Amino acid sequence: MNIVRVAFVWLGVSELERSLGFYRDLLGLVVAHREGNRAFLRGYEELEWSLCLEEGPVGAWAVGFKVASPEALEAIARWASAQGVPQTQTSFWGRGPVLRLQDPFGNPLAFAYRAEKLPRLLQEYHLHRGPGVMRLDHVNLFSPRVGEATAWYRETFAFRLTEYTADEQERLWASWLQRKGNVHDLAFTNGTGPRLHHLAYWMSDPLAVIRAADIFAGARRTDALERGPGRHGISNAMFLYLRDPDGHRVELYTADYLAVDPDHPPLRWSVDDPRRQTLWGHRAPRSWFLEGTTFFDLEGNPVPTQESELPGIPPHVI
Repeated sequence: MNIVRVAFVWLGVSELERSLGFYRDLLGLVVAHREGNRAFLRGYEELEWSLCLEEGPVGAWAVGFKVASPEALEAIARWASAQGVPQTQTSFWGRGPVLRLQDPFGNPLAFAYRAEKLPRLLQEYHLHRGPGVMRLDHVNLFSPRVGEATAWYRETFAFRLTEYTADEQERLWASWLQRKGNVHDLAFTNGTGPRLHHLAYWMSDPLAVIRAADIFAGARRTDALERGPGRHGISNAMFLYLRDPDGHRVELYTADYLAVDPDHPPLRWSVDDPRRQTLWGHRAPRSWFLEGTTFFDLEGNPVPTQESELPGIPPHVI
């Protein structure tokens, strides 16, 4: 079950045109295709679309991963059948077949190998718009069971742990897991879940992150700026968190580090260390700990959530 990387996110939005005003007109993502109530977008480095916006119920339909071969996709389907994990197959424009399933924690996942290759835009600089969004980098999920979810993804899908946050009792508050060789493809954040915390796009450099903040300020859309720009302690990355018109959280992200070695040692952070979220010690807003996107199950129903046994906000932040 060879997973290569995080590949796409499928979001439900209330008004497609309004969402395109955010993702296409301000962030500069390229619309690769549009049909019916769906639009498929990508960054300038991507040869495959990485974001599907679907007008309808607001939420997240799936977090998608690319696998290494058709055989890997078949292996996941066989594993799901053997484990009694609910699954279904679907297809999208430019990608398919797509295997959809739910993990034991309720998170809706999708897996695919084949995807239509789109024209390379990386060096078509005259076409670049906005701050310069390059590629989908990772997703972060709210989970009330971070320790269990982390262990399951490591054991089942061979994700590698790069960094984690723990308290004095060594209970996990958050974890960063990767397949593609940088800090993370997938992260878990303690909180009411399962829910989508954010999806993150890679930028070319820290100035691109700052330019994004300037673009939203210039467009009189400071309401969309939730947190940053800043530098994370965890991952070392420069960041900016935005909220789209439906409240979905989007991170612009750059300047983390290589973690491709299979014996790369995980880095532990104390939950009480103020540098872990922002290296400079700045506190995140309460919304960052509490607000997230509802997931839909395979039948289109909202996935029930549970509260964590740990506080939703670390004690030193309250």
